[in-house]
Amino acid sequence: MLRTCRVLRSQAGSSTGGWQPLSFDGGAFHLKGTGELTRALLVLRLCAWPPLVTHGLVLQAWSQRLLGSRLSGAFLRASFYGQFVAGETAEEVKGCVQQLQTLGLRPLLAVPIEEEPDSAVKAGEAWYEGNLSAMLRCVDMSRGVLETPSPTGNILMQLKMTALTSTRLCKELTSWIRKPGASLELSPERLAEAMDSGQDLQISCLNAQQNQHLQASLSRLHRVVQDTHERLRRAAEAADRAGRAFGVKLVRGAYLDKEREVARHQGTEDPIQPNYEATNQSYSRCLELMLTQVSHRGPMCHLMVASHNEESVHHATKRMWDLGIPLDGPVCFGQLLGMCDHVSLALGQAGYAVYKSIPYGSLEEVIPYLIRRAQENRSVLQGARKEQTLLGQELKRRLLRRGLRAPH
Repeated sequence: MLRTCRVLRSQAGSSTGGWQPLSFDGGAFHLKGTGELTRALLVLRLCAWPPLVTHGLVLQAWSQRLLGSRLSGAFLRASFYGQFVAGETAEEVKGCVQQLQTLGLRPLLAVPIEEEPDSAVKAGEAWYEGNLSAMLRCVDMSRGVLETPSPTGNILMQLKMTALTSTRLCKELTSWIRKPGASLELSPERLAEAMDSGQDLQISCLNAQQNQHLQASLSRLHRVVQDTHERLRRAAEAADRAGRAFGVKLVRGAYLDKEREVARHQGTEDPIQPNYEATNQSYSRCLELMLTQVSHRGPMCHLMVASHNEESVHHATKRMWDLGIPLDGPVCFGQLLGMCDHVSLALGQAGYAVYKSIPYGSLEEVIPYLIRRAQENRSVLQGARKEQTLLGQELKRRLLRRGLRAPH
């Protein structure tokens, strides 16, 4: 949780003069309390230790056996849960959201549920129906977390489609859309045809209105998951020709282990970029493509730059200036709660639209979710060295200042 000490308003993005790069030097850490900084430094250092991430679920089970549920829960709440989670109750979430709003940040509510293919419990119709209810409760919560309309934009929520329907259904829909010999472009007509066949695919947990929401989400899903520049270009052009809105959450890299495992299982080529430089180049090309699309299509095209990489963020802000894209327009930035705060706060104070992904829920719901997210994003956690350095510098500065003020 963030404690607001004072709010610094940057003049970056002023209408006078040229573009000025933002400074990600940790100056915004003045907005945090010493206890929060200490927790962040310790938690981020622990998360950068590979064995903890790899064996997180096993270690959690052992801590409950050795310490008991109460002590183990208290430790998690004071550390990982407190760092990355908004809270459990609606009031706790509301408090976190309002603090983010004060700092110029926007909430991206995350429901910590998804399908586990190897679990018979977390893959049945009753479980999907329960997830749908949880997501509808999240919608209701998003309406009530702010007492007054937010000047910083809407509250968003994120979810995984595999929490609403099985991976088998998604694969069958994909096979419908991409029949052998068909064009690689996403066909809205073929997608509509596939959705009309939903009765054959047994979408039994959704009523007609809810099924329409699922259809729209799957449409976006199939567009967003294309991870190469050429596929993204074809999808964007297909949406433009069809007069459809097009939205992309551009992520630098996640699910690497799963992608490699699937490739090995299918005997196909490893789809992951060969090195860090190639990843940077691919992300920059896709970012340039989408920013150009936004500049041409306006509100019919939306982009979330979901990256903790400072170079990518600098590049995005520079190109937004060059292309005349307004700071509060259809381009936003996204980072995780409890991570990359030196970037998030600098963006927010400069007037950019920046969202923090905030999971919420009980320990039992959220901790396994966080461990899986950490396993999917190892490179992000291991690459947070600069943030750790800035946290350490700020803590050292405060200790020295306190020592100078101490009576002799």
